[in-house]
Amino acid sequence: MYLFLAFLMVPIVEIALFIQVGGAIGLVPTLAIVILTAIAGTWLVKTQGRMAIAQLGQSFNELRDPTEPLAHGAMILVAGVLLLTPGFFTDAVGFALLIPTVRHAAFRFLAKRVKVQRFSMGPGPQPGPQHRRGPQGGQVIDGEYEDVSPEPRVNRGPSGWTSDPDQPSNRH
Repeated sequence: MYLFLAFLMVPIVEIALFIQVGGAIGLVPTLAIVILTAIAGTWLVKTQGRMAIAQLGQSFNELRDPTEPLAHGAMILVAGVLLLTPGFFTDAVGFALLIPTVRHAAFRFLAKRVKVQRFSMGPGPQPGPQHRRGPQGGQVIDGEYEDVSPEPRVNRGPSGWTSDPDQPSNRH
């Protein structure tokens, strides 16, 4: 029901704002504002998106929970869609989502209402090598290995594709 109301109300609000702003400043300045906000929004989404991807990569590298960087990335993506949509209301919401403090507040709001049942990184616990301490206190890892060294090459002489310069040539 809320989604239906949003799809109904947002265009009505946008049309009303276009009429009000267009009547106050004129058609050309109104269209210029819409185009400039799309250009500025695209640039901001691009730079903010790069930072979000870097934070996501950092959380993976440090084996931290990637939920918040993923949520920020999703909000930046939504901001980009809103900024590319012509309108003043959608631009305002899109620019608001590009402000990190607004994204943090939205994340905290949503995190209170969403319950995570389980979170894990990697394949999970598996039977395999056991970790223990060695005689000097260092970590010992039990495991299996297989020697995959290359077989020694046997010299079988020239391949026949080339001739040996030390041997007389059979070609005439």
